[in-house]
Amino acid sequence: QVQLVQSGGGLVQPGGSLRLSCAASGSIFSIKTVDWYRQAPGEERELVAAVTTDGRKNYAAFVKGRFTMSRDNAKNTMYLQMTSLKPEDTDVYYCNVEVIIDDYGSTWNGWGQGTQVTVSS
Repeated sequence: QVQLVQSGGGLVQPGGSLRLSCAASGSIFSIKTVDWYRQAPGEERELVAAVTTDGRKNYAAFVKGRFTMSRDNAKNTMYLQMTSLKPEDTDVYYCNVEVIIDDYGSTWNGWGQGTQVTVSS
């Protein structure tokens, strides 16, 4: 089984920065894809950033140039560095990870528990 634990949210002033983490543990052969979403109360979850299977990083227009995805393969931890934060970035942020769990290529897909990001003065 695989577990995802998120951390790094909080309160920040407009223009500030935060780094979100999504740590995967358990039966992991390798991490296949990583997506970051955000969701406001009563709204649908929206895609913020994604890494495709060929390694390309795609960012939503509303975060392009401000948010950067990265990962530490040795720690099975994914990061979302957020800079120049705006009040409209206030949301709960989720990681969605697809993991290869064996050398047959079997996969597991799951969500982190979510972390609140609040941008306010």
